[in-house]
Amino acid sequence: MSLVNPSDPLDLQNAKLIKIAESLMKRVEYGGAPSGAAYEQFERAALLEKRVRERTLELERTLDLLHESNAQLAQANNETEAARRNLADAIETVSEGFALFDPGDVLVMCNSRFCRDFRDTVVDLRPGLAFQRYVETVSTSRYLALPATTTPQEWSEKRMRRHKDRRVMFNVQLANDRWLQVSEHRTANGGTVVLQTDVTDIIRLERQERTKLRDKQTRMIRATLDHLNQGVCIFDENARLVGWNDKIGTLLALPARRMHLGASFFALIDLLGDEIDFTRGLDREGFAYWARQKGPRAAISFEIRRNGAVTLQIFGRGMPDGGFVISVTDVTAEREAAKKLYELNEILEQRVMERTLELEDALSAAERANASKSRFVAAASHDLLQPLSAAKLYIASLADHCTNAHESSVLAKTESALTSAEAIIDALLDISKLDGDGISFDIRTVSLRDILRPLVDEMEVLAQNKGLELRLVDCDLSVESDATYLRRIVQNLLANAIRYTDRGRVLVGVRRNGGSARVEVWDTGPGIAEEDQNAIFEEFKRLDANASDNDGLGLGLAIVERACARLGHPIGLWSQPGRGSCFMVNLPIAGQVAPSGVKTPRVVRPISLAQAGMITLLVENDPQMRRAITVLMESWGVHVIEAEDADSALALLTDLEITPDAVLLDYQLGPGQTGLELYQEICDRLGPLPGAIVSANRAPELGQNCAELGLAFLQKPIDRQKLSQVLESAAARMV
Repeated sequence: MSLVNPSDPLDLQNAKLIKIAESLMKRVEYGGAPSGAAYEQFERAALLEKRVRERTLELERTLDLLHESNAQLAQANNETEAARRNLADAIETVSEGFALFDPGDVLVMCNSRFCRDFRDTVVDLRPGLAFQRYVETVSTSRYLALPATTTPQEWSEKRMRRHKDRRVMFNVQLANDRWLQVSEHRTANGGTVVLQTDVTDIIRLERQERTKLRDKQTRMIRATLDHLNQGVCIFDENARLVGWNDKIGTLLALPARRMHLGASFFALIDLLGDEIDFTRGLDREGFAYWARQKGPRAAISFEIRRNGAVTLQIFGRGMPDGGFVISVTDVTAEREAAKKLYELNEILEQRVMERTLELEDALSAAERANASKSRFVAAASHDLLQPLSAAKLYIASLADHCTNAHESSVLAKTESALTSAEAIIDALLDISKLDGDGISFDIRTVSLRDILRPLVDEMEVLAQNKGLELRLVDCDLSVESDATYLRRIVQNLLANAIRYTDRGRVLVGVRRNGGSARVEVWDTGPGIAEEDQNAIFEEFKRLDANASDNDGLGLGLAIVERACARLGHPIGLWSQPGRGSCFMVNLPIAGQVAPSGVKTPRVVRPISLAQAGMITLLVENDPQMRRAITVLMESWGVHVIEAEDADSALALLTDLEITPDAVLLDYQLGPGQTGLELYQEICDRLGPLPGAIVSANRAPELGQNCAELGLAFLQKPIDRQKLSQVLESAAARMV
């Protein structure tokens, strides 16, 4: 409980305390209470006086603090007022209109330039103005240039919607072609700062630059259109002419005075008189209908003829703004060239047909001549064998009665000569049969043991006479072949090995090779150089020029090659000079399936080739090799066009005017082009063709280059099975 009211002023509180103290002193001095109570009251009074004194000191300190706070507050008020004045002075110096709204969208302050262009609204701009009221006032100002289709209320509503965005910037058009850029920025406490910038000079300068650019672009477009060799005209969304060049009037024979800015498309169409005929594509009504369409237009293309002599191609395309552009091109020369080309093509087709008929006649004549030759050889061989047999009998009779050693030697040589002549006639007869189409084979299961064992027994005497060892590696395999011709093939290979081997041995045996059995005849003879390995299969070809006629005339291997080709038995050769040779014949094992999943064929030639009648271009600079490949392919029913080099091949294709069904090109064609370069030149003329490159070069890069061109790669000596696969693949593409 307090003796004084704390809310009283300090002076009043002190006066009351002094009065209370005096009253207490008097009561102590003059009161009738006992002396002890009086003393207690005195002590209490003294304590009260002490407290009053302490309270008085505290009050004095409080007053000092209050005075100091009042002084600081006054100073702060002065500084705040000075800062306000400085801020007002600062925003007044800003060259733009400035206004600050608090978070409640109430105007706090603005400078004199704010809304200066809206002079009829300045009287309302004072602190406390609501942002909504500010926008409404501006929207009704007579200095605001609103679009014709926008009311002040619509503008005000749109302005308030944009005010909700955190950052706003837009241009406002004023009267007298003046422009104001208005931008809004949010403050940290959620208020809004509005800036108004006069951009009239910038917009007018931009407008001038845009006008200059438009004029420059117009001149450039005009120059471009005049430079074109086509006639071009541009129409707007209302089909009014907005751009054109002089070429359009020349091509369509339109009067220059009718080609003017704003001319109607339909009026120009009407000017195209009867001398214009719509020949291909649209007609006149369809063209007009296309131009009347609204929205996106599909591109059109058609042709017209003017005066029956000039052909014009018209192309039309719509533009994004709804207009369209039309171009006219004179294609008279192209159409005349196409017409002449068509007529020339007809003539060429007629010439090709005539040449084809001539080739067919020549082929028939050649086939008849070949058949006649085969019949003649067969008849002559039969007629010659009879007198030869009689002569041998007469000589044998003379030998029995002749006792003179010299005469006996002459008779022996005569009999040997007649025997050689008989062997030659037999070989020629075999070759004639194999070259003819009437030959038939008896394909059946044949035991190799039944073929090889008797042959070795027969040839053993010849080998012993030369001091050679003839050895057979026995086997129990059975194959599918013609027994007679198979025996003749192995017999010729054995005889050839014994004939050309001077020392060592001859070995014959069978080796499994997947689904086939490979009969191999090895010898230790002189060997055959790689460049000669293909030539030995030619008729009357012997590498030993010093050999006598009794050593054969080179027909044995020719018979072997033809018989293997007709039977479908691939033949191979390995040889190395100084070490010997090995001839190999692949035969299908009876009842076996080849690794590819296709049963080994029994046919004597690829039926697909014989039926296809395909034409193959063969380019080989070695005459013997070229002839060997030709004979083999012709035995399969393939028509071969031969050439020895690239120039001859290209000239031959040009003269014959045909496209071969396949090509077989040697890689080394001598000086000049390689086989790959020749193939690329042929493809440039005739298009891609199937075929193969033949080479003794075994470099991997060559095989890779062939694969990139889609060609097969056949290594020398050529595997006949692979060659037939290449041709059959080409024949399949003819179907």
